[in-house]
Amino acid sequence: MPQINQLALVAYSQFFWLLLVLALIYFGIGKAMLPKIQSTVDARDKRVADDLAAAQAARTGADETEAAYRARMDASRAEAMQVAQAARQASAKATEERMHAANAESAAKVEAAEARIRAATDAALADIEVVAAEASREMVERLTGVSVSATEAHEAVKAAMTNG
Repeated sequence: MPQINQLALVAYSQFFWLLLVLALIYFGIGKAMLPKIQSTVDARDKRVADDLAAAQAARTGADETEAAYRARMDASRAEAMQVAQAARQASAKATEERMHAANAESAAKVEAAEARIRAATDAALADIEVVAAEASREMVERLTGVSVSATEAHEAVKAAMTNG
């Protein structure tokens, strides 16, 4: 068969072209395209690494900012507590002063009222002595028919009130 006789010639020719195409593919892809792809992959890896480093730096900065914020908030709370405490103390002092003033005022009013009561009591006692002296003088006159002077009646009533 003539086809089998040509097989060696055709096979060598096809094997040659196969090696030539494979060599072109190897050098075309391996030497020309692969460095470009590798540089793209390397650039992407570098960009990812840079982005991760930037994210870590941003996280560190955010943590520092948060710590500073918390410190400021704690300081503000402490200051607010001090201001509130000072306000409470000032209010308590003002209330205490008002209470002392009110107590002094009421004590003065009580003292004045007690003085008025003492004056009224003394006036009433004096009036009672006068009325008692007049009444006793009239009773002695009606009962015994003896006339007693107003001075004697007054002294007798006074003596009876101090003894009794």
